[in-house]
Amino acid sequence: MNLVVLIGSGAVGKMTVGQELMKITDYRLFHNHMAIEPVIEIFGKYDGAAVARIREVVFEEFMKTDYSGMIFTYMWAFDLPSDWEYIANVAKRFEETGGTVYYVELVADRAVRLERNRTENRLRNKASKRDLVISQDRMIREETKYRLESREGELTFANYMRIDNTNLEPDEVARMIKERFALARPGTKELSARMRLEEVREDELAQVHQMQVESFMPLYEKYHDAGSPAIEPIERIQRRAAVPNRKYYFILKDGARVGVINVGHNDPNEKEVSFISPLFVLPRYQNQGIGYVAIQKAFEMYPEVKTWKLETILQEPANCHLYEKCGFVRVGEEKVVNDAMTLVDYELRR
Repeated sequence: MNLVVLIGSGAVGKMTVGQELMKITDYRLFHNHMAIEPVIEIFGKYDGAAVARIREVVFEEFMKTDYSGMIFTYMWAFDLPSDWEYIANVAKRFEETGGTVYYVELVADRAVRLERNRTENRLRNKASKRDLVISQDRMIREETKYRLESREGELTFANYMRIDNTNLEPDEVARMIKERFALARPGTKELSARMRLEEVREDELAQVHQMQVESFMPLYEKYHDAGSPAIEPIERIQRRAAVPNRKYYFILKDGARVGVINVGHNDPNEKEVSFISPLFVLPRYQNQGIGYVAIQKAFEMYPEVKTWKLETILQEPANCHLYEKCGFVRVGEEKVVNDAMTLVDYELRR
């Protein structure tokens, strides 16, 4: 099993980059404060021995899973021999499984890190940082007391990269890491095990509408088509949901509602032909293979359907590729909506 070690000073963005890297790989994030915060909450103070025990249990149990690897964040004091020894021991455990350890050091200007110390994501995940005065003073003390950036040439690992992320977005940094080390994307089998479709209740249609607007608005701003789901009133969603032979489902990944799929036919007696309309994934969850798995799960739920139909935008090659990967083929004539946008029909016969 592989390990990605994200190293860097306080508030440099280790956890946030790790969150983005988890979205685009078959790796799970174990950021440092996942062990620290429970210990502080229970013991009322930091207890290094308890934190170390929690880490050991997580490492041991995680190695029994089928994931490709783990993302582990650590604030490494390079002037402390004990930190060098600790990282070496953690790396050894993963290497003994036949895995590879990748080291990524993030560096950023202090002024930027002080701003990041106040971000909603950081404070939501790290309760001990919510007293901003203490948190800031502690961060400055730590980097004054310890050397938290490596010297040039100090880290000689075969798989090491240093990234100045002062002016980079976390998702961009995550892509750089993934591409540099060719980290595996989530496998369809693993992703499918983490996903399910959950039927939408009538009182949840307002959330469907909100998610639909968020998901389709970038396309509407690009094409300005009058029929865009981004400007569809909730009443149309309600009418579609009321059709006896059509159902809305939330797409759930790891328990979170990440998108929606609507399947069925406007004819209540038609069982062998079904439409997928609409299907959408929230922008922050796109490009993770979620749409593909959602369609496969719809196929499994409706084994009696012999013909599946949908339409998409010709000018969006990623969408066309998704449906063709699922086995759909283009049928019929192109439908020009405006100078920038054309709709095409897809069909799959089973």
